[in-house]
Amino acid sequence: MSDILVLYYSRHGSTRRLAELIASGIDRVPGAQARLRTVPPVSTVCEATAPDIPADGPPYAELRDLRECIGLALGSPTRFGNMAAPMKYFLDGTIAEWLSGALSGKPACVFTSTGSLHGGQETTLLSMMLPLLHHGMLVMGLPYSEAGLMTTSGGGTPYGPSHHAMGDNSRAVSDDEAALAIAMGKRLAETALRLANTPGAR
Repeated sequence: MSDILVLYYSRHGSTRRLAELIASGIDRVPGAQARLRTVPPVSTVCEATAPDIPADGPPYAELRDLRECIGLALGSPTRFGNMAAPMKYFLDGTIAEWLSGALSGKPACVFTSTGSLHGGQETTLLSMMLPLLHHGMLVMGLPYSEAGLMTTSGGGTPYGPSHHAMGDNSRAVSDDEAALAIAMGKRLAETALRLANTPGAR
């Protein structure tokens, strides 16, 4: 089995739910399996530290997860139209992987959740693409052959799956949003396996 990393940060659970749906799509592709990982929060208090193991959910990501996987799905909630600081902090620590080209040629996608319908879904997705492009990854989105892109009244963009959670996080992931997240996982896994099994593709 070939692992595909689903790496996310989630504050209230919505981005985590999208990550689980993308992982479900990955696991539906024979030969691929999702490796769910998260990142710890950051603090303005320099002495504050998070426990080595999260209280619940997937373990924290290690840099070797990036090196070992054949593809990456990266997710974060929006913070003023940008990715959240914990995800940016983790990515800022990938200089060695950048220098070695560890991620070059691997496919990747991005996903997000927002508190408001026009709260920066697309700009957050684009902000997460930038470091992936610097790593030489092959960034992919969702094609309009996915019917949910035309019918969703919440999240869902051609740049990647998204979810409109409402300001109080009361809105569950809709059927359209879920279908798009699963489709993204399948598309990523199928692409990653094709590339991994093509000599000289990277």
